[in-house]
Amino acid sequence: MPNDGEITFADHAGRFYARRFGMAPMVGRLIGYLAVCDPREQSISELAEALLASRSAIAGAVNYLENLGLIRRSRAAGERMDRVRIDMSSSHAMGFDVSEYREAADLAREGLRLLADAPPERRAILLEWAAFADFLVERMPVLEQEWKAHREALRAAGELPGDPATRQGGRRP
Repeated sequence: MPNDGEITFADHAGRFYARRFGMAPMVGRLIGYLAVCDPREQSISELAEALLASRSAIAGAVNYLENLGLIRRSRAAGERMDRVRIDMSSSHAMGFDVSEYREAADLAREGLRLLADAPPERRAILLEWAAFADFLVERMPVLEQEWKAHREALRAAGELPGDPATRQGGRRP
């Protein structure tokens, strides 16, 4: 059973993700709880009990986060239920996924085509929008590589634990 501090942290995460990213509070609460719970992998029932939520609310949040690539489901041999855990290995989970910036650039260019004959002042917002999105598409892979090198340096210095994906027998679950 979670302690008060873990639930408080989950509630703070719920408010943060709702405020900053427009996610349902339960989605943020789930992210927060999965970041601090023990064991790291939890069933839907365990999560519902811990967060005092319905199984359907938890299942909906799990589906949402799974679609974003922020969590993984697994099932041990012989178990009849899935377990979920945070997965920080994807580009999307760490904020490095460029697909949304590509889409934003494409959307801005669609607007620019609509305003092809308009004066530059009218096109300015869309021009900057497209330029900024293109900048992020170009820079994010570089930042991701810099982060990975920095993370490895932190691991080598003992400031971060080793790769959680390889701590379970040397292979990803």
